Amino acid sequence: MLKRFWAVFIARNLEFFRDRSSLGWNLAFPLLLVIGFAFIFSGDGRAAYKVGVMQTVTDNSFFHMPHVEYVTYQDVDKAKAKLQRHQLDILVDSTAKTYWINSSSPQGYFAEQLLVGQLPDYQAQKLEGREIRYLDWVLPGILGMNMMFSCLFGVGYVIVRYRKSSVLKRLQATPLKPVEFIAAQILSRLFIVVSITSGVFIACNWMFDFYMLGSYLNLLIVTLFGAAAMIAMGLLIASRSHSEELTGGLLNLISWPMMLLSGVWFSLEGAPQMVQNIALLLPLTHLLQAARAIMNDGAGLLDIQFHLWAMAGMTALFMAVGSWLFRWQGEGR
Repeated sequence: MLKRFWAVFIARNLEFFRDRSSLGWNLAFPLLLVIGFAFIFSGDGRAAYKVGVMQTVTDNSFFHMPHVEYVTYQDVDKAKAKLQRHQLDILVDSTAKTYWINSSSPQGYFAEQLLVGQLPDYQAQKLEGREIRYLDWVLPGILGMNMMFSCLFGVGYVIVRYRKSSVLKRLQATPLKPVEFIAAQILSRLFIVVSITSGVFIACNWMFDFYMLGSYLNLLIVTLFGAAAMIAMGLLIASRSHSEELTGGLLNLISWPMMLLSGVWFSLEGAPQMVQNIALLLPLTHLLQAARAIMNDGAGLLDIQFHLWAMAGMTALFMAVGSWLFRWQGEGR
Protein backbone atom coordinates (compact mmCIF):
# COMPACT_ATOMS: atom_id res chain seq x y z
CA MET A 1 0.00 0.00 0.00
CA LEU A 2 2.76 2.45 0.96
CA LYS A 3 4.69 1.78 -2.27
CA ARG A 4 1.59 2.43 -4.41
CA PHE A 5 0.85 5.61 -2.53
CA TRP A 6 4.48 6.80 -2.83
CA ALA A 7 4.58 6.07 -6.57
CA VAL A 8 1.51 8.23 -7.25
CA PHE A 9 2.82 10.97 -4.96
CA ILE A 10 6.21 11.17 -6.73
CA ALA A 11 4.66 10.98 -10.21
CA ARG A 12 2.30 13.88 -9.51
CA ASN A 13 5.12 16.06 -8.13
CA LEU A 14 7.31 15.40 -11.17
CA GLU A 15 4.42 16.17 -13.51
CA PHE A 16 3.86 19.56 -11.88
CA PHE A 17 7.49 20.69 -11.56
CA ARG A 18 8.26 19.70 -15.17
CA ASP A 19 5.44 21.95 -16.40
CA ARG A 20 7.44 25.19 -16.48
CA SER A 21 4.52 27.43 -17.47
CA SER A 22 2.36 26.27 -14.56
CA LEU A 23 5.25 26.47 -12.10
CA GLY A 24 6.23 29.94 -13.32
CA TRP A 25 2.66 31.23 -13.06
CA ASN A 26 2.26 29.96 -9.49
CA LEU A 27 5.48 31.73 -8.52
CA ALA A 28 5.05 34.97 -10.47
CA PHE A 29 1.33 35.72 -10.01
CA PRO A 30 1.25 36.33 -6.22
CA LEU A 31 4.64 38.07 -6.32
CA LEU A 32 3.44 40.54 -8.96
CA LEU A 33 0.21 41.17 -7.02
CA VAL A 34 2.12 41.98 -3.83
CA ILE A 35 4.49 44.33 -5.66
CA GLY A 36 1.55 46.02 -7.38
CA PHE A 37 -0.29 46.58 -4.10
CA ALA A 38 2.90 47.92 -2.53
CA PHE A 39 2.88 50.79 -5.03
CA ILE A 40 -0.88 51.29 -5.38
CA PHE A 41 -1.52 51.39 -1.63
CA SER A 42 1.66 53.15 -0.57
CA GLY A 43 -0.49 55.43 1.64
CA ASP A 44 -3.15 54.49 4.15
CA GLY A 45 -5.43 53.04 1.48
CA ARG A 46 -8.72 53.95 3.17
CA ALA A 47 -11.31 56.24 1.62
CA ALA A 48 -13.22 57.08 4.85
CA TYR A 49 -12.89 57.21 8.62
CA LYS A 50 -13.33 54.04 10.63
CA VAL A 51 -14.86 54.50 14.08
CA GLY A 52 -14.99 51.79 16.72
CA VAL A 53 -17.99 51.90 19.07
CA MET A 54 -18.02 50.12 22.43
CA GLN A 55 -21.67 50.60 23.34
CA THR A 56 -25.01 51.17 21.62
CA VAL A 57 -24.77 54.45 19.74
CA THR A 58 -26.96 57.44 20.61
CA ASP A 59 -28.96 59.71 18.36
CA ASN A 60 -26.08 62.18 18.14
CA SER A 61 -25.21 62.97 14.52
CA PHE A 62 -21.56 61.96 15.10
CA PHE A 63 -22.66 58.32 15.07
CA HIS A 64 -24.57 58.68 11.81
CA MET A 65 -22.21 60.60 9.55
CA PRO A 66 -21.87 59.61 5.88
CA HIS A 67 -18.51 58.34 4.57
CA VAL A 68 -17.72 56.89 8.00
CA GLU A 69 -17.65 53.18 8.84
CA TYR A 70 -18.85 52.25 12.33
CA VAL A 71 -17.78 48.94 13.90
CA THR A 72 -19.21 47.74 17.22
CA TYR A 73 -16.93 45.92 19.68
CA GLN A 74 -17.64 43.98 22.88
CA ASP A 75 -14.00 43.56 23.94
CA VAL A 76 -12.35 46.90 24.71
CA ASP A 77 -8.83 45.39 24.70
CA LYS A 78 -9.35 44.00 21.20
CA ALA A 79 -10.65 47.35 20.01
CA LYS A 80 -7.71 49.21 21.57
CA ALA A 81 -5.28 46.82 19.87
CA LYS A 82 -6.83 47.65 16.50
CA LEU A 83 -6.58 51.36 17.28
CA GLN A 84 -2.91 50.99 18.18
CA ARG A 85 -2.25 49.36 14.80
CA HIS A 86 -4.15 52.12 12.92
CA GLN A 87 -6.94 49.73 11.96
CA LEU A 88 -9.35 52.15 13.65
CA ASP A 89 -9.18 55.93 13.50
CA ILE A 90 -10.94 56.49 16.81
CA LEU A 91 -12.63 54.36 19.50
CA VAL A 92 -15.67 55.71 21.32
CA ASP A 93 -17.49 54.52 24.45
CA SER A 94 -20.78 56.44 24.57
CA THR A 95 -21.71 55.07 28.01
CA ALA A 96 -18.51 56.21 29.73
CA LYS A 97 -18.32 59.31 27.51
CA THR A 98 -14.72 58.46 26.64
CA TYR A 99 -12.83 58.14 23.39
CA TRP A 100 -9.39 56.83 22.51
CA ILE A 101 -7.14 57.97 19.67
CA ASN A 102 -3.73 56.96 18.40
CA SER A 103 -1.61 60.08 18.71
CA SER A 104 0.54 59.05 15.74
CA SER A 105 -2.43 58.59 13.37
CA PRO A 106 -3.24 61.50 11.00
CA GLN A 107 -6.71 60.05 10.40
CA GLY A 108 -7.25 59.87 14.14
CA TYR A 109 -6.44 63.57 14.52
CA PHE A 110 -9.16 64.63 12.09
CA ALA A 111 -11.65 62.10 13.50
CA GLU A 112 -11.03 63.62 16.95
CA GLN A 113 -11.80 67.10 15.63
CA LEU A 114 -15.14 65.85 14.30
CA LEU A 115 -15.96 64.21 17.63
CA VAL A 116 -14.95 67.18 19.80
CA GLY A 117 -17.10 69.47 17.69
CA GLN A 118 -20.22 67.38 18.37
CA LEU A 119 -19.42 65.68 21.69
CA PRO A 120 -17.37 68.24 23.64
CA ASP A 121 -18.01 66.58 27.04
CA TYR A 122 -16.23 63.32 26.06
CA GLN A 123 -12.85 62.63 27.71
CA ALA A 124 -9.81 61.77 25.57
CA GLN A 125 -7.38 58.88 26.08
CA LYS A 126 -4.14 58.57 24.11
CA LEU A 127 -2.65 55.33 22.74
CA GLU A 128 0.54 54.59 20.80
CA GLY A 129 1.28 51.85 18.31
CA ARG A 130 2.89 50.92 15.03
CA GLU A 131 0.78 51.23 11.90
CA ILE A 132 -0.22 48.15 9.93
CA ARG A 133 -0.05 48.97 6.24
CA TYR A 134 -2.79 47.78 3.93
CA LEU A 135 -0.10 45.66 2.30
CA ASP A 136 0.52 43.90 5.64
CA TRP A 137 -3.18 43.19 6.00
CA VAL A 138 -3.86 42.10 2.41
CA LEU A 139 -0.83 39.77 2.09
CA PRO A 140 -2.63 36.70 3.55
CA GLY A 141 -5.51 37.41 1.16
CA ILE A 142 -3.26 37.48 -1.90
CA LEU A 143 -1.41 34.31 -0.95
CA GLY A 144 -4.64 32.62 0.18
CA MET A 145 -6.34 33.43 -3.13
CA ASN A 146 -3.39 32.01 -5.06
CA MET A 147 -3.52 28.89 -2.89
CA MET A 148 -7.25 28.57 -3.50
CA PHE A 149 -6.91 28.61 -7.29
CA SER A 150 -3.91 26.28 -7.18
CA CYS A 151 -5.69 23.81 -4.88
CA LEU A 152 -9.05 23.79 -6.67
CA PHE A 153 -8.02 24.01 -10.32
CA GLY A 154 -4.66 22.28 -9.91
CA VAL A 155 -6.43 19.22 -8.53
CA GLY A 156 -9.88 19.35 -10.13
CA TYR A 157 -8.69 19.72 -13.72
CA VAL A 158 -5.96 17.13 -13.25
CA ILE A 159 -8.40 14.48 -12.05
CA VAL A 160 -10.82 15.17 -14.91
CA ARG A 161 -7.97 15.12 -17.43
CA TYR A 162 -6.77 11.82 -16.02
CA ARG A 163 -10.28 10.43 -16.30
CA LYS A 164 -10.82 11.77 -19.83
CA SER A 165 -7.50 10.43 -21.11
CA SER A 166 -8.17 7.00 -19.54
CA VAL A 167 -5.29 7.31 -17.07
CA LEU A 168 -7.68 6.52 -14.24
CA LYS A 169 -9.06 3.58 -16.21
CA ARG A 170 -5.59 2.09 -16.34
CA LEU A 171 -5.00 2.81 -12.65
CA GLN A 172 -8.24 0.99 -11.89
CA ALA A 173 -6.63 -2.21 -13.16
CA THR A 174 -3.94 -1.88 -10.48
CA PRO A 175 -4.32 -2.67 -6.75
CA LEU A 176 -4.54 1.09 -6.10
CA LYS A 177 -7.64 2.01 -4.08
CA PRO A 178 -9.59 5.29 -4.44
CA VAL A 179 -8.70 6.46 -0.93
CA GLU A 180 -4.99 5.81 -1.62
CA PHE A 181 -5.15 7.72 -4.89
CA ILE A 182 -7.00 10.66 -3.31
CA ALA A 183 -4.66 10.78 -0.30
CA ALA A 184 -1.63 10.83 -2.59
CA GLN A 185 -3.16 13.64 -4.66
CA ILE A 186 -3.88 15.66 -1.53
CA LEU A 187 -0.38 15.28 -0.09
CA SER A 188 1.28 15.95 -3.44
CA ARG A 189 -0.64 19.18 -4.06
CA LEU A 190 -0.18 20.11 -0.37
CA PHE A 191 3.57 19.79 -0.74
CA ILE A 192 3.54 21.85 -3.94
CA VAL A 193 1.24 24.61 -2.65
CA VAL A 194 2.95 25.04 0.71
CA SER A 195 6.42 25.03 -0.86
CA ILE A 196 5.51 27.70 -3.42
CA THR A 197 3.54 29.83 -0.94
CA SER A 198 6.39 29.70 1.59
CA GLY A 199 8.89 30.72 -1.07
CA VAL A 200 6.75 33.66 -2.22
CA PHE A 201 6.16 34.76 1.39
CA ILE A 202 9.88 34.68 2.20
CA ALA A 203 10.74 36.68 -0.93
CA CYS A 204 8.04 39.30 -0.28
CA ASN A 205 8.94 39.54 3.41
CA TRP A 206 12.55 40.20 2.45
CA MET A 207 11.47 43.04 0.14
CA PHE A 208 8.73 44.66 2.23
CA ASP A 209 9.36 43.61 5.88
CA PHE A 210 5.83 42.58 6.77
CA TYR A 211 4.26 43.20 10.17
CA MET A 212 4.58 39.91 12.07
CA LEU A 213 3.74 39.49 15.75
CA GLY A 214 3.11 35.75 15.90
CA SER A 215 5.04 32.57 15.21
CA TYR A 216 6.15 31.60 11.71
CA LEU A 217 5.66 27.95 12.69
CA ASN A 218 2.03 28.63 13.63
CA LEU A 219 1.55 30.43 10.31
CA LEU A 220 2.93 27.36 8.50
CA ILE A 221 0.54 25.08 10.42
CA VAL A 222 -2.42 27.26 9.43
CA THR A 223 -1.27 27.17 5.82
CA LEU A 224 -1.17 23.36 5.89
CA PHE A 225 -4.68 23.14 7.34
CA GLY A 226 -6.14 25.62 4.86
CA ALA A 227 -4.47 24.09 1.82
CA ALA A 228 -5.59 20.59 2.81
CA ALA A 229 -9.23 21.73 3.12
CA MET A 230 -9.25 23.40 -0.30
CA ILE A 231 -7.47 20.50 -2.01
CA ALA A 232 -10.01 18.07 -0.57
CA MET A 233 -12.78 20.36 -1.84
CA GLY A 234 -11.28 20.29 -5.36
CA LEU A 235 -11.13 16.49 -5.29
CA LEU A 236 -14.74 16.30 -4.15
CA ILE A 237 -15.88 18.46 -7.08
CA ALA A 238 -13.93 16.32 -9.56
CA SER A 239 -14.79 12.96 -8.00
CA ARG A 240 -17.22 11.92 -10.76
CA SER A 241 -17.15 14.45 -13.58
CA HIS A 242 -15.87 13.50 -17.05
CA SER A 243 -16.28 17.00 -18.51
CA GLU A 244 -13.61 19.69 -18.19
CA GLU A 245 -16.23 22.35 -19.00
CA LEU A 246 -18.55 21.21 -16.20
CA THR A 247 -15.71 20.92 -13.74
CA GLY A 248 -14.44 24.39 -14.68
CA GLY A 249 -17.90 25.83 -14.09
CA LEU A 250 -18.24 24.13 -10.72
CA LEU A 251 -14.77 25.26 -9.64
CA ASN A 252 -15.57 28.85 -10.62
CA LEU A 253 -18.91 28.57 -8.80
CA ILE A 254 -16.97 27.72 -5.63
CA SER A 255 -13.88 29.90 -6.01
CA TRP A 256 -15.45 33.27 -6.83
CA PRO A 257 -17.81 33.38 -3.83
CA MET A 258 -14.86 32.39 -1.64
CA MET A 259 -12.76 35.20 -3.07
CA LEU A 260 -15.55 37.75 -2.50
CA LEU A 261 -16.88 36.60 0.88
CA SER A 262 -13.75 35.36 2.66
CA GLY A 263 -12.15 38.76 3.20
CA VAL A 264 -9.41 38.57 0.58
CA TRP A 265 -9.42 42.29 -0.24
CA PHE A 266 -11.45 43.86 2.57
CA SER A 267 -12.45 43.13 6.16
CA LEU A 268 -15.82 41.58 6.91
CA GLU A 269 -16.09 43.68 10.08
CA GLY A 270 -19.27 45.70 9.89
CA ALA A 271 -20.80 43.39 7.26
CA PRO A 272 -24.29 41.95 7.90
CA GLN A 273 -24.23 39.02 10.31
CA MET A 274 -25.76 36.73 7.69
CA VAL A 275 -22.85 37.43 5.34
CA GLN A 276 -20.35 36.69 8.11
CA ASN A 277 -22.13 33.42 8.92
CA ILE A 278 -22.08 32.32 5.27
CA ALA A 279 -18.38 33.20 5.08
CA LEU A 280 -17.65 30.81 7.96
CA LEU A 281 -18.80 27.91 5.75
CA LEU A 282 -15.83 28.56 3.42
CA PRO A 283 -12.35 27.18 4.19
CA LEU A 284 -10.62 30.28 2.81
CA THR A 285 -12.34 32.42 5.46
CA HIS A 286 -10.87 30.35 8.28
CA LEU A 287 -7.44 30.33 6.63
CA LEU A 288 -7.33 34.13 6.27
CA GLN A 289 -8.76 34.93 9.69
CA ALA A 290 -6.33 32.56 11.39
CA ALA A 291 -3.33 33.85 9.40
CA ARG A 292 -4.18 37.50 10.09
CA ALA A 293 -4.71 36.75 13.78
CA ILE A 294 -1.20 35.27 13.94
CA MET A 295 0.50 37.99 11.89
CA ASN A 296 -1.34 41.08 13.13
CA ASP A 297 -2.47 40.07 16.64
CA GLY A 298 0.24 37.64 17.70
CA ALA A 299 -2.32 34.88 18.29
CA GLY A 300 -1.26 31.38 19.28
CA LEU A 301 -2.75 28.06 18.20
CA LEU A 302 -5.15 28.00 21.14
CA ASP A 303 -6.47 31.42 20.15
CA ILE A 304 -7.29 30.20 16.64
CA GLN A 305 -8.32 26.65 17.49
CA PHE A 306 -11.86 27.26 16.18
CA HIS A 307 -10.46 27.93 12.71
CA LEU A 308 -8.12 24.92 12.88
CA TRP A 309 -10.93 22.59 13.91
CA ALA A 310 -13.18 24.00 11.19
CA MET A 311 -10.55 23.44 8.48
CA ALA A 312 -9.72 19.96 9.79
CA GLY A 313 -13.41 19.04 9.83
CA MET A 314 -13.90 20.31 6.28
CA THR A 315 -10.87 18.32 5.09
CA ALA A 316 -12.16 15.10 6.67
CA LEU A 317 -15.68 15.67 5.33
CA PHE A 318 -14.63 16.52 1.79
CA MET A 319 -12.16 13.64 1.63
CA ALA A 320 -14.66 11.11 3.01
CA VAL A 321 -17.45 12.15 0.63
CA GLY A 322 -15.02 12.45 -2.28
CA SER A 323 -13.69 8.92 -1.68
CA TRP A 324 -17.24 7.58 -1.48
CA LEU A 325 -18.34 9.33 -4.69
CA PHE A 326 -15.10 8.74 -6.61
CA ARG A 327 -15.35 6.88 -9.91
CA TRP A 328 -12.38 5.84 -12.02
CA GLN A 329 -14.25 6.30 -15.32
CA GLY A 330 -16.88 8.92 -14.48
CA GLU A 331 -20.65 8.83 -14.75
CA GLY A 332 -22.20 6.47 -17.23
CA ARG A 333 -19.03 4.55 -17.95
